[in-house]
Order: sequence, then C-alpha cells, then structure tokens
Amino acid sequence: MQPLFLFRSAEFYSDQFVNGLTTGSIYALIALGYTMVYGVLQLINFAHGEVFMLGAFAGYGVLMGMGGDDLSGGAVALAIVVALIAAAIASAAVATGLERIAYRPLRRAPRLAPLISAIGASIFLSHLVDDYFLNGEQRFYPTIFPTGKVELGPVSVSYLQLFLIGASLAMMALLYWLVQRTRHGRAIRAVAESRDNAALMGIDVDRAIVLTFVLGAAMAGFAGVLYGLFFSAIRGSMGFIPGVKAFTAAVLGGIGSIPGAVIGGYFLGLTESFGRELLNEIPFVNLPNEWKDVVAFALLVLVLIFRPTGIFRQKEGKRA
Repeated sequence: MQPLFLFRSAEFYSDQFVNGLTTGSIYALIALGYTMVYGVLQLINFAHGEVFMLGAFAGYGVLMGMGGDDLSGGAVALAIVVALIAAAIASAAVATGLERIAYRPLRRAPRLAPLISAIGASIFLSHLVDDYFLNGEQRFYPTIFPTGKVELGPVSVSYLQLFLIGASLAMMALLYWLVQRTRHGRAIRAVAESRDNAALMGIDVDRAIVLTFVLGAAMAGFAGVLYGLFFSAIRGSMGFIPGVKAFTAAVLGGIGSIPGAVIGGYFLGLTESFGRELLNEIPFVNLPNEWKDVVAFALLVLVLIFRPTGIFRQKEGKRA
C-alpha cells in the first residue's frame, strides 16, 4: 500500500499545488468567455472550446512561421508575444463570426434554439479542423521556452509554469479592469442588466454584445497559446475537454461572475491535481492520470445538485 496522503512529503504537496495552479490558470481564462457571454445573453456558448482551439493553432502558426525550434534568445520572447496577439485576434474574429451567423438571428428565439446552434457550431469547427485540415493528426508546439526552475524551499516552479500563471493573472486582471472601469465595460454591464433599457439610454446593444464575445474569445486565444506551450500537442478536437472543464469552473464560481470564473478555474485545477491522489490512497486502487477528468465532471454534477448558482451567487438581475 502507498504511504498515506497526509504523510506525503512537502515536495509532493508543493508539486501538486503548482500543477493545480497551472491547469487552473488555463481553465480560468477559458471560463471567462463562458461567464461573460452568459452574463449578457443568458447563453451557454458551447462553441467556446473551439474558439480556444483555433487560438492555439493561430499561435502555433506564428511560432512556426517565425522559426519554430530554431528560435533562440530575444527572438523567443518576441515570438511568444506575437503568438499571443495573433491568437487573441484569430479567436476574436471567429467569435465575432459565430455571434453574427449562429447567435444574432436567434436572439429573440426560445432559449433552446441558440443552444442547439452553439452545439452545431462546436461540432462543425472541430471536425473542419480535425478532419479537413489535419486529417486527424496532431501538431506540436516548438520547444523554445527556456528550461530551468525557481526553487523556494520545498516549492519548485519551472520558468514556463511561472510565466503561464503570471501571464494568466495579468490577462484576467486586465479584463476585470476593462469591464469595471472603462466606458465600453459599463456598456456591457448595462446590456447585461437590461438590453431594452440600455438601448433607450443610447447604448449600441449589438456593439456591446460583440465586444463581450471579443473579450471572452481573446482570453480563450491567450489560453490556447499557453496550453500549447505547456502541453505541446494540439489537435482539432482539443477544445472539448478543456471547454467542458472551463464551463464547470464557470458554474462552480457562479456563472455570470468574472471573479467567480477565476476562482472556480483555480479551484477546479487544484481539485483535479489532488483528487486523483486522494482516490489512490484507497486500498487496491491505482487510478491512471485520466481519472482527473472524472474528478472534474463529478464536481460539476455535485455543484449542479447542491449549489446550482455557484459560490458567487448572483442576485436576480445582476448577471455580469
């Protein structure tokens, strides 16, 4: 039998904690798109995982075009910045197209109609990339990020993990500032309160909704590049699992709440990281790494049963 979880080493705890923060950062960035769109339109954008996937491929294309594995020195930093920007632009463009083609014509339709449209868009984009452009093959991000670790007592964080966590926090802080402190952010929040009242006040409702999709998609595009840098392999069907997990994070935090999506993402990442290890402490249980997905989806079921409004429960009429 393995040693009891409570008596594992400090290094074990610290490694699991850092791994949880790393994956949680990616979930949180993707979850922001779900929570923003739901806050404004009361719509679950199930094609958001594919927006994340396309951002990952846009970043991959930029990195390979700028030299791939041959990049070194200051060119690496420049290439990563350009890849992040390109991914944000590509994801935002796809999300804008989805809003205009798949969602806007159904804005006044029963709520089931745009949901079906979102699922259809998700399947279409996934198969378009996976079957038509890639023939079911994977692509691999170039290994260009500097290797090495930062040691702080028992805590060991690689340079890539440090960059991923720090960059994610910076992007989430920027989004929160844009929504809470700028004129365009106030327009988004006004539309979330009431589209009709916002229109009477002179706010361009369509522009505010498009901006909501653009901001959420940009976060997903950033997450796509960070995912590629960390996990390396990307493919057309890669958006489904992270997308569902990010949706879980948004529900966990209270869908419609930006801080809730962030906290839900980190909570889910840490739960995944520690959950499988806890289950493996049961005698005669030796679960593979894939069981972290079971932990995530079990958490979604429990949240929907016992706390369907999430941790940060929104007051009626306060959905953004």
